[in-house]
Amino acid sequence: MAQAHKLDCETAAADCRFIIQSENETEAIELAKAHMNEVHGKGYTDDELRSEHLQVV
Repeated sequence: MAQAHKLDCETAAADCRFIIQSENETEAIELAKAHMNEVHGKGYTDDELRSEHLQVV
């Protein structure tokens, strides 16, 4: 079974229910960075997202 990389935005921003899930880690991180920047005005590095918010499911 393939692993998926998931970011549940609620862990980073309590008022947001946006979820990103992809089998491709790079894609998940890029989508998460774009969402966090565009919607929440927060800039995250790949490493910050990977270590603090990204889950492998």
